[in-house]
Amino acid sequence: MAERIGSLGDEQAYKALFRLFYKPLSQFAFSIIKSWESAEEIASDVFLNIWKHRERLLQVDNLKVYLYVSTKNIALNYLNKAAKTQHFSLDNLEVDISVNHATPEQIYISGEMVKRIEAAVNDLPPKRKMIFKLIREDGLKYKEVAQILDISVNTIDVHMAQALKKISESINLTFTK
Repeated sequence: MAERIGSLGDEQAYKALFRLFYKPLSQFAFSIIKSWESAEEIASDVFLNIWKHRERLLQVDNLKVYLYVSTKNIALNYLNKAAKTQHFSLDNLEVDISVNHATPEQIYISGEMVKRIEAAVNDLPPKRKMIFKLIREDGLKYKEVAQILDISVNTIDVHMAQALKKISESINLTFTK
């Protein structure tokens, strides 16, 4: 798709890219800045930059990572500008998990489990919470998250193992060998 946008300026490819990534990038930006309006602006800015500099896309190896890194950079720039007027803490990151089921019993049971999982996830340290969200909610691979956050894949693996252990302990989930 990057080749089509970069070489031909194909508006259809650009629209498809927008439809595919706008919501996940907005959610990622929101996890950093805690404002839906600003998060949507940041995602829009990412796509505006993509269109303005579409000829550069031919040099991009992994478009998904490129989009997430762009989003992270714009969000961090936003925070740097906002820091002059307000205080921001990574401790306030939230992870949204939603569930849809057919029966009321399943909804109730799932709802209770989701509440326990959300509480466990929100108790994770900020960086671990962000890594968990990128992998579990946004569906990124460990290598992609490592590139986005500029840390090693092994570090991602350790964070995920510790996050899953903490979450399973918090919801009293035990594994037998």
